[in-house]
Amino acid sequence: MSATTQPLPDDPETLKAMLLEARAESERLRQIIRELQRHRFGRRAESWPEDQLLLALEEAEQVEAADHAGGEETAPTVKAARIAKRRTNRGALPGHLPRIERLIDIASTTCPCCSGSLHWMGEDVSERLDIVPAQFRVLVIRRPKYACRACEEVVVQAPAPARLIEGGLPTDALVAQVLVSKYADHLPLYRQAQIYARQGISLDRSTLADWVGRAAFLLRPVHARLLEHLKASGKLFADETTAPVLDPGRGRTKTGQLWAYARDDRPWGGTDPPGVVYLYAPDRMAERPAAHLSGFEGVLQVDGYAGYKVLAERGPVQLAYCWAHVRRRFYELAQAGPAPIASEMLARIAGLYRIEAEIRGRSAEERRAARQERSRPVIEALEPWLREKLALVSQKSKLAEAIRYALGRWAGLSLFLENGRVEIDSNVVERAIRPLALTRKNALFAGSDGGGEHWAVIASLIETCKLNGVEPQAYLADVIIRIVQGHPQRRLDELLPWGYPSTPTLQAVA
Repeated sequence: MSATTQPLPDDPETLKAMLLEARAESERLRQIIRELQRHRFGRRAESWPEDQLLLALEEAEQVEAADHAGGEETAPTVKAARIAKRRTNRGALPGHLPRIERLIDIASTTCPCCSGSLHWMGEDVSERLDIVPAQFRVLVIRRPKYACRACEEVVVQAPAPARLIEGGLPTDALVAQVLVSKYADHLPLYRQAQIYARQGISLDRSTLADWVGRAAFLLRPVHARLLEHLKASGKLFADETTAPVLDPGRGRTKTGQLWAYARDDRPWGGTDPPGVVYLYAPDRMAERPAAHLSGFEGVLQVDGYAGYKVLAERGPVQLAYCWAHVRRRFYELAQAGPAPIASEMLARIAGLYRIEAEIRGRSAEERRAARQERSRPVIEALEPWLREKLALVSQKSKLAEAIRYALGRWAGLSLFLENGRVEIDSNVVERAIRPLALTRKNALFAGSDGGGEHWAVIASLIETCKLNGVEPQAYLADVIIRIVQGHPQRRLDELLPWGYPSTPTLQAVA
């Protein structure tokens, strides 16, 4: 007799218990279905994605501008008023940009009234922002040869300058442009080849891939030195994301991992420059972060992945957990339907974030004092409240899972109260992960494990440049040139991104 056809017991209490258990299981399944529906048909983020919001705003602003242009054709006074307003709101163009002057003068200096001679009394000067489309140029290097008339075998010539691609076509600046386009602007190499073809330059994708591989090999010591600097810090953030990698033997992709380790002490006024380093691994085993962060001592701020616990068990590493990940679980419950406990939890977490917003930028000690006074009472009241609610709900429900997730990491979630250098969440490293996701979305997968390692090396340097306000193309071009010309290994610190000048401050020009 199957389980579904077994006779029901006659005892009312047993039947009641079975009914309650079935009801709880049914509610849990409904919750899972609602989550799957929201995942498939709804927004995955807790808030409207910024890029989607900006896209919608762009479309609305374009329609508004077109309407204004149409109305100005029939209303000259409205057009004049808008021109005056546009001139008033327009900012100054940056001083470092080259100026190309164009003189627009009258055809004759003869007075149109009396035919006398006109004299100069001043001028109106206006500036407009222009662009010269990116174009290739050819650098021709000439090296004269000299011979001695007395010594027939003597020929003197200046040595050829060192280059990354010996015997190849590209300058170091062009290679740097390819790297930035691929890993900062998320343009796969085949798309870059299409762009170059429009200017009459035939560069095969495999040729560009050869440049990228050689550059990544050259930059590995700088990447390794960047990791050493970050591991010497007293606090880091860690996260990981998938990196699909082509697996030719099976005719499909396998799932590698890109691990990110970031430092950003700016929220509490720390003096160490921000940075992020990525490391590729073919799997997500707990041994990976343990190997990557060997020798690190301090606070590691992470999500709920259990693999990081190995670090805390083996060495002097404290794990600080992320309140944003806790919030996300309750947010999913509140979005799926009426959920008073989840909604109350969200309101209490929001109170913690309001305090954090007020103290951001203060010193570590000031932040700690404010948290002890204002955040600690919230945290101390929250734990017993969660335990009370956990006893009231089905232990198989998604709400119970969310509560257990928070309670199981309570010590790490409370660590920010005692240490003003610790953030309330790990959003710093999550922001550093987003560029990897964009590159992954456009490129679909890396060609091999080696390609994943190249991705990690170059993306580390580019994203650290961005964190420090350094222009990545100019930085990579200079670093490649210096290494090719024999920059000493003992002076690698000079090649780290924060040693370079930041780009000019952005100015609003309209």
